[in-house]
Amino acid sequence: MKPIWIVDDDQSIRFVLERALAREQFATRSFSNPRDVLAALENDEPQVLVSDIRMPGGSGIDLLAKVKARLPGLPVIIMTAYSDLDSAVSAFQGGAFEYLPKPFDLTRAVELIRRAMEESLREEVNDIGSAEMPEMLGQAPAMQDVFRAIGRLSQSNVTVLITGESGSGKELVARALHKHSPRGDAGSNGPFIAINTAAIPKDLLESELFGHERGAFTGAQTTRRGRFEQADGGTLFLDEIGDMPFDLQTRLLRVLSDGQFYRVGGHQPLKSNVRVIAATHQNLEQRVRDGGFREDLFHRLNVIRLRLPALRERREDVPQLTRFFLAKSAKELGVEAKRITESALARLMDFDFPGNVRQLENICHWLTVMAPAQMVEPKDLPPELTTSEVAPTPAVAAADHPMPMALAVAVASPMPVGMALSGWLLDLQREARRLLESGDSEVWDTLTRQFEGQLIHTALEVTRGRRIEAANKLGIGRNTITRKIQELGLE
Repeated sequence: MKPIWIVDDDQSIRFVLERALAREQFATRSFSNPRDVLAALENDEPQVLVSDIRMPGGSGIDLLAKVKARLPGLPVIIMTAYSDLDSAVSAFQGGAFEYLPKPFDLTRAVELIRRAMEESLREEVNDIGSAEMPEMLGQAPAMQDVFRAIGRLSQSNVTVLITGESGSGKELVARALHKHSPRGDAGSNGPFIAINTAAIPKDLLESELFGHERGAFTGAQTTRRGRFEQADGGTLFLDEIGDMPFDLQTRLLRVLSDGQFYRVGGHQPLKSNVRVIAATHQNLEQRVRDGGFREDLFHRLNVIRLRLPALRERREDVPQLTRFFLAKSAKELGVEAKRITESALARLMDFDFPGNVRQLENICHWLTVMAPAQMVEPKDLPPELTTSEVAPTPAVAAADHPMPMALAVAVASPMPVGMALSGWLLDLQREARRLLESGDSEVWDTLTRQFEGQLIHTALEVTRGRRIEAANKLGIGRNTITRKIQELGLE
């Protein structure tokens, strides 16, 4: 195992980390400036690089860029004072594994380095790692504005409203806002709880948000904590807030106003210290004018508005995102990453991507499985990019519920049925063989859960979260889909 490299002009920081890592039996090598690091890279390389952000004789951000150019899979942890968070957050686009705020908790620092070490070892086995890749990528000015906003909001608990089209990455922004806020830092480690208000039936949403007491309604056999209680001390992300029923908007406004709420069937007021981040693809001002959204709630949520650009507004980011998603897909499949020609990239950059970044990711999943050669040519692109009419995006595995990629292609591949079946069954055989030979004792359950999870996830995407309609399309009962969603953790 290669040593961990520590780069900091402060000798005390280097000493403390060296001692702490030595107790964990980790070898280390220390540097006082980036120049010596770059010289050392000519003959050696680390397992993990831990670097300060501001040093005489060089910037940690510049060092990150130069190291990543040589060793794209190397986990790099950026150490930063709170005053540097704007730079640190923006640096994630350059591939930083994580940032470590100063002054840091030594136990947390060692644990973070251990996690980076494990990631690095996985990358050596799988060629390219993606478990802790950059939260968001983008060089376009519109995305730089987003990164800067996250940096400025990093020490604030103010309510944020994120707007943007479906698939543009609103939840990623919400997670970044939480992660880089006092609620998500090492000291508090508050939870991040997300709920899609459009995906939950109206009669269940109130209980999901506020919880219920035992006996509050038929089937309420135990007391249940709602999302507001679960998010206490952290962040509650309310996705698709524009679809929230009007009567529940009143209850939400009351919670935001005084911090108190009641469980369904409860009589004891509860308080929860929660930062609310809301998101929507709708025009809330128009919803207010149409009478579908409370104006007072809109103003309560719209303290800071953060608009996420559509992918067609940041076309210059398409090449970087494409290569990233191709590498990610290859890692999930355990194959060599596809490369893509400039002419194919030009075709992608000309496409409007109605499904935004999510659609581009799905296309890269599709290419990883279906492109016949290692180099992707324009002719290899899926039909929606080679015909004038936009076809549905090939639905592939959700990031939160990974599955064998070939199974995902089988769910919604635009290829002829016979061709898709032969491909995905072959890849299923390979995945099953890999698990069986590794000694996995739950191969059946693992693959079945992933397959069922992807079917339900895709059906809910097609029906925009309407469970009953999704169940009908899948040919299963409404009780079955509800039970499966709970069992598979898809809520």
